[in-house]
Amino acid sequence: MERHGCSCLKGKTLRTALPRKAVIAPSPAGISGTAASRALTTVLASLEDSKAENIVSIDIQGKSSLGDFMVVASGRSHRHVAAVAEHLLDALKDAGLGNARVEGLDGADWVLIDAGDVIVHVFRPEIREFYNLEKMWQAPDLEAETIH
Repeated sequence: MERHGCSCLKGKTLRTALPRKAVIAPSPAGISGTAASRALTTVLASLEDSKAENIVSIDIQGKSSLGDFMVVASGRSHRHVAAVAEHLLDALKDAGLGNARVEGLDGADWVLIDAGDVIVHVFRPEIREFYNLEKMWQAPDLEAETIH
């Protein structure tokens, strides 16, 4: 029996993969449901208290398995960004929401705080404008049938 470059078996039906929405995995920090909304409330209150500017909350449930909410805020300077981030870390810990993971606190241009189902980005205004995360994450959902 001679084969002509095909490694598939005769009579086997091939199917095309269809795009799916993101599967929402449990939070690595153990935050879910009402705890996620409590974490969001804590985050927003802390940012307001720290005088963060242009606070935007984005619901990313179903868009990403990263978390349920993304919050983007600005600080006026390196020092203000670092102070906002440190105040937020203390508020999360005091609220019993565990120890959040932090990136970028040393440079304080862009600080990322991963609090489980709530991800917080604190930027200096110039850096925030350059990356424009809100535009990317606030894009409308595509229908499941849409194929690119």
